[in-house]
Amino acid sequence: MHFKHKLSIFFLLIICIDASSFNEGYALNENTKIAFRDYGPPSGKPILLVTGLGAQLTLWPDFLIDELQANNFRPIVYDNRDVGLSTRFSSQPSQFLNYLKYFLFIPINPEYSIADMASDGISVLDELKIDQSHILGMSMGGMISQVMVANYPSRVKSFTMISSTASTPNPFNGPEFKITRQLLKRSAAKDDIEGRIEQSIKLFGLIGTPDTNYDTPELREHMRSYIKRGGDDGGFIRQMAAIVGSKNRKKLVKSIQTPTLIIHGDIDPLIKVKNAYQAHKLIGSSELIIVEGMGHLLDKKAFKKFQSQLIKFLNN
Repeated sequence: MHFKHKLSIFFLLIICIDASSFNEGYALNENTKIAFRDYGPPSGKPILLVTGLGAQLTLWPDFLIDELQANNFRPIVYDNRDVGLSTRFSSQPSQFLNYLKYFLFIPINPEYSIADMASDGISVLDELKIDQSHILGMSMGGMISQVMVANYPSRVKSFTMISSTASTPNPFNGPEFKITRQLLKRSAAKDDIEGRIEQSIKLFGLIGTPDTNYDTPELREHMRSYIKRGGDDGGFIRQMAAIVGSKNRKKLVKSIQTPTLIIHGDIDPLIKVKNAYQAHKLIGSSELIIVEGMGHLLDKKAFKKFQSQLIKFLNN
């Protein structure tokens, strides 16, 4: 199958321009179907990419997929539960109530957990009959990957964590109020495609690379295609509840002995860079790369700054 795409996403800025071939399918984790895409080649070293909050599998950038394939890796991506073509859930948590609980430190009871989402990733490896894989997770995907690596160490060759944290977000360690407010506004436009595009562009401006124009006709058009594939945005609030409702993972992360590479932007306004230093201290087997001028979004300019170090790490 061949296609061209160029998409921007929430928590992961994508600019995709190359045609790619892949195989698609579903994995089953009990009653939850997980849509995945295997870019191949079958002879390549498997690397499972775990994406962030509300993001579909189509949002991994071609420049990353191409670089991995060029170095004999086999990129495999998937829709986390509740987004894209994976199983969708039906609860409708109150945006206002969760917002209030967050600021008052009142526990949030999510419909599913970060640990449930970690087992979804393992089900993809099971479906593809892959005994061991490299794992790369970004943002919420990094949180999911932490649990995956800690709970299923025999399945993991190496762990790369980008722009993530082992801590549970709260008003003291979370983003600035204006960013939190913009995150929560996203669901308010769930039935309005143009509204969803507007909210995303505003968020990109807050958490992306400074002085970058995210409001372009091309970006808007490709975001419409993205929204058409993913349908309603209800999973966003449920995934956010899973993040905020999760227990602190510091003790779990400290148990990780798998070779780990931690990559973080020095000006990330969503997950502050101090989280990278903390994770580096917790994981004794880790290396740390702080990327100058990188916010929370992954673009080609930022990628080039750590591209060679990533491939060197994966080849060790």
